[in-house]
Amino acid sequence: MTMATLNRIRVLVVDDSALMRQMISALLSADPAIDVVGTAPDPYVAREKIKALNPDVLTLDVEMPRMDGIAFLERLMSLHPMPVVMVSTLTQSGADVTLRALELGAVDVFCKPGAGESRTLADLGPQLVEMVKSAARARVRALGERKRPQTRVADVYRTNNRLVAIGASTGGVEALRDIITVLPADSPPVVVTQHMPPKFTASFAQRLNGMAAVSVCEAEDNQPIVFGHVYIAPGDRHLTVRRSGASYVTCLHDGPLVSGHRPSVDVLFTSVAEVCGGAAVGALLTGMGRDGAQGLLAMRKAGAATIGEDESSCVVYGMPRAAKDLGAVQFELPLPLIPSEILRLCSEPGRKGVPS
Repeated sequence: MTMATLNRIRVLVVDDSALMRQMISALLSADPAIDVVGTAPDPYVAREKIKALNPDVLTLDVEMPRMDGIAFLERLMSLHPMPVVMVSTLTQSGADVTLRALELGAVDVFCKPGAGESRTLADLGPQLVEMVKSAARARVRALGERKRPQTRVADVYRTNNRLVAIGASTGGVEALRDIITVLPADSPPVVVTQHMPPKFTASFAQRLNGMAAVSVCEAEDNQPIVFGHVYIAPGDRHLTVRRSGASYVTCLHDGPLVSGHRPSVDVLFTSVAEVCGGAAVGALLTGMGRDGAQGLLAMRKAGAATIGEDESSCVVYGMPRAAKDLGAVQFELPLPLIPSEILRLCSEPGRKGVPS
């Protein structure tokens, strides 16, 4: 075995469709950095091949016979945690199931094109390749290992007029859940951009809304931004903030990709910097790439307090690292400490607040 082979990312493809196994394997194998070491038609075969082949990354179909992908993932992340990219259909039911997979520790989700879509699987091949490469660098923990804030952090917070902007990508589903579900009911308003496909963001907001004291929704255009509410950018639409009289409202638009994404964290953060100035707190969480780094720098230059997630708790320490390298991060903290720090910064005197 050559040194080049040793350094390639070893992938096991798990899918009940023989055609899909063949197509995914061909797309991944076309990249010189990836070696598809095997395929499996169901979780039982996959379990034996994981033992025999020791892959670096697993691609896992959500819906399979004998044992569904979620049940298998839960066992896998408890007994043999490893980077997993879920393969799902872009449907409402697919979104609900895949969000559960991301909560269990799957690194990312790849959406197969549905019937009637103009894009083919081959068109989406580069996206899948990048997901697998990102997953290979991810920090994966066994279920139960992740430290989470145990109680709501209302004891360090007093109501003040401030806006919180949060950006995340790979690993962000878990990270955002850990933050949003401990915010008090009278929390400052929060606007969020999480890299996520269309249809997934509505399900994500709905799931968080059922867990949190705050109200969580997928953002709509021209929506008043009020206390105790969290607004999540819809998949494939940019979310920005604008002023309307003495208040702030949401603004959605279908502009071009920014930093490779729509929605883009840079777009959100830049608008918050321009509109809110020092009356904001920005937090950039786990994610691959650089989206959000320039926007967080703009927020800090405008007087906002800025937070970057520490490498120790990131699934992928990419976006926060890029922001730190730019000098955009004022406070670098592990995820369990970020909710209380956000609220502490929102309660600090001396910053101009949002007009009420």
